[in-house]
Amino acid sequence: MASNHTDCHYCLQSLRGRKYALREENAYCVTCYDSLFANPCEECKQLIECDSKDLAYKGRHWHEGCFKCAKCSRSLVEKPFAAKDELLLCTECYSDEYSSKCFHCQKTIMPGSRKMEFKGSSWHESCFVCQYCRQPLGTKPLITKDNENYCVPCFEKQFAHHCYSCKKVITSGGVTYHDQSWHKECFVCAGCKIQLSGQRFISKDEYPYCVDCFSKLYAKKCAACKKPITALGGAKFISFEERQWHGECFNCAKCSVSLVGHGFITRQDDVLCHECGSA
Repeated sequence: MASNHTDCHYCLQSLRGRKYALREENAYCVTCYDSLFANPCEECKQLIECDSKDLAYKGRHWHEGCFKCAKCSRSLVEKPFAAKDELLLCTECYSDEYSSKCFHCQKTIMPGSRKMEFKGSSWHESCFVCQYCRQPLGTKPLITKDNENYCVPCFEKQFAHHCYSCKKVITSGGVTYHDQSWHKECFVCAGCKIQLSGQRFISKDEYPYCVDCFSKLYAKKCAACKKPITALGGAKFISFEERQWHGECFNCAKCSVSLVGHGFITRQDDVLCHECGSA
């Protein structure tokens, strides 16, 4: 521009008839201005002189002609771009190199577009839908079956079992008993209501009982020790004339020898070996 200032603020040479640049209301000759204030170009490393356009991004500077995609070299001036590891890339190159692929359609999820992430995979928002009703899932609760996603209502209609006890849907896990499905927390002893999932239990009239309740309610009592005989785990027991004994309790009432597999004599409520019974 034509000078209305007398001298360069830095070198003090006359600006009369010369081009100059203003900075904070001070005039500088072009040479002084470039040496004092011009930014180096990130691409060519040369100074961006005052008569060149300076393009800046996050504290870095480029000549207009140097502001281009690091991969395909197309100009990025007034075009959308993305940065990766300090490199500037056009959206096409960035997508090819770094963008996620949609799990459903396998097409690139373009930078700036909304994407959904679930179990380590990415979807276009429009592809992340219920497999049955095709409505967008967004951030709604969902259930996955055979690598397909379903909204909760559709899953319940199509696949879910209902708990035999509470009649509500079983969305995961559960217990099967007598061809019926139960929530784990609903599968309880018919007597004391303790949860039976993962525990030993005994069935009676199609109802499950914990071992303690079954023993108290239904098991026969040993004629010797008076404790319940459950036969749980294959335990042996002896039965004679409507009386039962644990195998280890079926002993001679007098000498305590085991009578299991041996002949014996009864005398009132006692069982005796032949030797004691004949004495």
